[in-house]
Amino acid sequence: MELNDGNLQTLTEFMRKTLDPDQSVRRPAEKFLESVEGNQNYPILLLTLLEKSQDNVIRVCAAVTFKNYIKRNWRIIEDEPNKISDPDRTTIKANIVHLMLSSPEQIQKQLSDAISIIGREDFPMKWPDLLTEMVTRFQSGDFHIINGVLRTAHSLFKRYRHEFKSNELWLEIKLVLDTFASPLTELFKVDLNYSDMGSHCLLFMYIILFSSLTLISKLFYSLNFQDLPEFFEDNMETWMSNFHNLLTLDNKLLQTDLVSNAIQFLASVCERPHYKHLFEDQNTLTSICEKVIVPNMEFRSADEEAFEDNSEEYIRRDLEGSDIDTRRRAACDLVRGLCKFFEGPVTAIFSGYVNSMLGEYAKNPVVNWKHKDAAIYLVTSLASKAQTAKHGITQANELVNLTEFFVNHILTDLNSQNVNEFPVLKADAIKYVMIFRSQLPKEQLLQAVPLLVAHLQAESTVEHTYAAHALERLFTMRGPNNSTLITPTEMAPFTEQLLNNLFKALALPGSSENEYIMKAIMRSFSLLQETIVPYIPTLIGQLTHKLLLVSKNPSKPHFNHYLFESLCLSIRITCKANPTTVGSFEEALFPVFTEILQNDVQEFVPYVFQVMSLLLEIHTSSIPNSYMALFPHLLQPVLWERTGNIPPLVRLLQAYLEKGAATIASSAADKIPGLLGVFQKLIASKANDHQGFYLMNSIIEHMPTESIVQYRKQIFILLFQRLQSSKTTKFIKSFMVFINLYGVKYGAIALQEIFDSIQPKMFGMVLEKIVIPEVQKVSGPVEKKICAVGIIKILTECPAMMDTEYTKLWTPLLQALIGLFELPEDDSIPDDEHFIDIEDTASYQTAFSQLAFAGKKEHDPIGDAVSNPKILLAQSLHKLSTACPGRVLSMLSTSLNAEALQYLQGYLLAASVQLV
Repeated sequence: MELNDGNLQTLTEFMRKTLDPDQSVRRPAEKFLESVEGNQNYPILLLTLLEKSQDNVIRVCAAVTFKNYIKRNWRIIEDEPNKISDPDRTTIKANIVHLMLSSPEQIQKQLSDAISIIGREDFPMKWPDLLTEMVTRFQSGDFHIINGVLRTAHSLFKRYRHEFKSNELWLEIKLVLDTFASPLTELFKVDLNYSDMGSHCLLFMYIILFSSLTLISKLFYSLNFQDLPEFFEDNMETWMSNFHNLLTLDNKLLQTDLVSNAIQFLASVCERPHYKHLFEDQNTLTSICEKVIVPNMEFRSADEEAFEDNSEEYIRRDLEGSDIDTRRRAACDLVRGLCKFFEGPVTAIFSGYVNSMLGEYAKNPVVNWKHKDAAIYLVTSLASKAQTAKHGITQANELVNLTEFFVNHILTDLNSQNVNEFPVLKADAIKYVMIFRSQLPKEQLLQAVPLLVAHLQAESTVEHTYAAHALERLFTMRGPNNSTLITPTEMAPFTEQLLNNLFKALALPGSSENEYIMKAIMRSFSLLQETIVPYIPTLIGQLTHKLLLVSKNPSKPHFNHYLFESLCLSIRITCKANPTTVGSFEEALFPVFTEILQNDVQEFVPYVFQVMSLLLEIHTSSIPNSYMALFPHLLQPVLWERTGNIPPLVRLLQAYLEKGAATIASSAADKIPGLLGVFQKLIASKANDHQGFYLMNSIIEHMPTESIVQYRKQIFILLFQRLQSSKTTKFIKSFMVFINLYGVKYGAIALQEIFDSIQPKMFGMVLEKIVIPEVQKVSGPVEKKICAVGIIKILTECPAMMDTEYTKLWTPLLQALIGLFELPEDDSIPDDEHFIDIEDTASYQTAFSQLAFAGKKEHDPIGDAVSNPKILLAQSLHKLSTACPGRVLSMLSTSLNAEALQYLQGYLLAASVQLV
């Protein structure tokens, strides 16, 4: 693509169309941009557009498109073409920092993210001058530029918070510190000096200044996270003093981000043993508790506005702890940090505050309700010592009586009949149950369930969302014998109200695509099982209608996932009782599925394939015509280009083969080459070769022999070509399962003959170089069983193993088989293979999300024909020795090691046979 006005105009027109809400306009424009993004100069055109376009909407759109383009394509993937030309990469890195710093904030943020993505791949080795270029901008004196640099540095360095310790990581952080630490510290001092100017600073200057301080705090936190004491030990008391003084200022202008990050810094320091002495003084501890923590526990007007008018953001911050960016969350973390070494003193300090706050609330609840809210937050922070998403609080402060607090102060708000009274306190009460569910007695949880069901109808979005989330969490709890803590029988009195209220909650304003409600629906179905069957005819209609609506413009991935999970549960539970009802589900779902596939709704296509697989696998008779009509379309190459489609498509084709191999062989024989073409594409990929073997194993198992006989040799040739070009452990394991399944299905003689027809003596080479040394790496009970039975057939049913030069491999192969039975699995993987699954996969495509409730039961192609391969080995060797008296015993006595021979004698004894 040339850099000219014509291409810029074309790009502008298609950009504008991608913003059109009409799917018929938007989708073609998106596809056009996808089709041209591989051309040289495409990213440079985007940068030119975001810099020079007169239309601000187009500039922002170009910035977002550029960032997503970088996200998809910057990583260089082994064995795949470079998706961005080297000249484009050089031009981008030479210009992007300057362009980012000279752009408006909306565009600056997108380009900052793009720099971060590039930096993750190229910094520092391929982009050594990045830091120097950024640091020189500190001298500009322009806080728009300075904050742009800080924001970019934060997006680049925040990964240090969660990466594993390593010498490479520490060397990189040291490189950053050597260049960045001193200028960053000087900038911090300058910012603090400005902040002391008081009334001489205009309000907007304070806002910019505190944005800078916030970002410096985040950077310090990231660079300090890996705990490199040689860099920070000397200055820690100074930093502590600065942050403590900053936080005790009575200054309304302190930004929430600055405060929360400064508190978070204190929290990270106080829980480290070598900084414990900084907090031991009782006056310091009291000052932090009274002047830092308590004021920041208060429910502020901004929190109240978010609760009422921006509930989604409030929930995201409160429930999910999004980037620790609220004062209250940071204060809670500081309480937990202090309790690590000072639990007794801190609990004593705050107990007085809690009682005082609750007393103020009791005097005048209408006016003082925020006092109770703060008290609940303090109790929650004090009591929480260890927490997991699955179980809530798993370890509590023994000095806090959670049950007593629940009875005296939580239950009243859960019980409140006035739906519009104190919604914040009701949300607090619900959250208390949710957080401390593992610490409260079961009878109190059962007492809370019907109250939570009632709260699903609350007008407050936060309140009914928390109720849905609390119920969902309660329904996952496990009791004795790993059964659900709350049973379907205990839920029986509330089942109808629960289902009605959950679906009604989806109709409440702001909750039409509420992921917490949909997850609660999914979990309710899973808990209640057959109890929901009478309601399914009504519920499936509501779920299908919701699917049709959200498919027009998918925007909530978690909601959509739980919606499909709920559909799968509806199908599984109903068809378990009556498999013939599968047709009614197909009747309800296929019209929507057809629309999704025709409109190529990429986010939903992998889900549709999974649900179709589930439906097809339930069928007990021949494959329906409606499925056969779709079969040719499933082989279209464009579907297989998207990595997210591959696992569900393979599974769907496996279901076709399992249910209708004969039909495919007779009525769609011309499609078999297409099926093999898919196999060829998959085994060429390191990331997807196992999927190719899944497909081929199903072909071998189910297709009539005569329909694929002409293709067999070519299949093996393709596999050998891949072995020669790129042999990985994963491929070897899959290859061994395949050849042994082939031997089980067609016989050991057929396996030996097809190898030797490709190249003389190849059968022996495969046994010697692959099977014998590598079979110990095969994992999984079914896979091991297939390999064992296949090897037994080679040992006992292949004459060439007894009468040719292959005979020398007979004992080593038997030794390897006994090792497969008795030795631990060899799970070693060469160092250069550890990250193949990641590196060989495009980094930004619609991902495959496995539907848990569409899961496929593990299939054993051998089945009950062989229950114990060790017994089969003994019986087969007995039969062979009978046919060749003396030969087997002679080979065993001269070549098999003593330990293996002892194991073999055990098999013979268990099978009640002897060798002759």
